Amino acid sequence: MPFILNIETATKNCSVSIAKNGETIVCKEIAEEGYSHAEKLHVFIEEAIAEAGISVQDLSAIAVSQGPGSYTGLRIGVSAAKGLCFALNIPLIAIDTLQTLASQAKVSNGKIIPMIDARRMEVYSEVFNAGLENERGIEAEVITEESFSGYTDTIYFVGDCAEKCKAVLTKENFVFLEEIKYPSASAMSKISYDKYQKSDTVDVAYFEPYYLKDFIMAPPSKKQ
Repeated sequence: MPFILNIETATKNCSVSIAKNGETIVCKEIAEEGYSHAEKLHVFIEEAIAEAGISVQDLSAIAVSQGPGSYTGLRIGVSAAKGLCFALNIPLIAIDTLQTLASQAKVSNGKIIPMIDARRMEVYSEVFNAGLENERGIEAEVITEESFSGYTDTIYFVGDCAEKCKAVLTKENFVFLEEIKYPSASAMSKISYDKYQKSDTVDVAYFEPYYLKDFIMAPPSKKQ
C-alpha cells in the first residue's frame, strides 16, 4: 500500500498531503497574500507525516507540482522534494499544476480551463474536457474579449484569475468557479498514484520545474 507525499507550491497556496492508495488521508495547507512557503513547507511535511501515523521511511514516492507558476514557489517545492527523494532513495513524480487545478472542478460536461495569474492580463492556461482529458497544451496568453471564443459549449474557469478576467470574458457560456482559486496537494493524490502505478517518474538529479517563461529579475530600485 503506497504512501505518497504530495507537494504543491506553485501558487500562493503552500500545500502538502499524504495519500494512501491514491486517497488523501492528511492535507496541510495555507494560502496567504505573501508567499510563506519557505517557512511553512517543511513544517507542513513533518506535521502531515506525523498525523498520518507513518514515518518518512514509509513513503513510497514523492510528487511535486512541476509548474507553471511562481518561480520562487516552484524552486522551494522542487528542492524539498528532490532532497527527500535523494535521502530516501525513492522516485520523484512530477505533476502538471494546471491539471491539479482542473481536477478540482467536478463537472459533467463542457470544458475546464484552469488559469494561473502571470501578472497584468496574462495567464498560464490549459484546456481539459469534463473527463480531465487534455485538449490543449499549456500556454502563456494575454486575455482579451476574443479569448476562448472558439468554444461553444460551457467553459468552466478555475484559478486565481477570476477577479481580473470576469470583466473581459463575458460570453454566456463562460462560468467562473471562483471557489476554486488555487491548486491543492489534496487534488494531486489520485494523479500521483496513477503515475506511480505506471512508473511515470522523473530523474531526480536532472528534473527542473516547468517555468514556461524565463525568470527575469527586476533591477534594484535607486535610492533617492
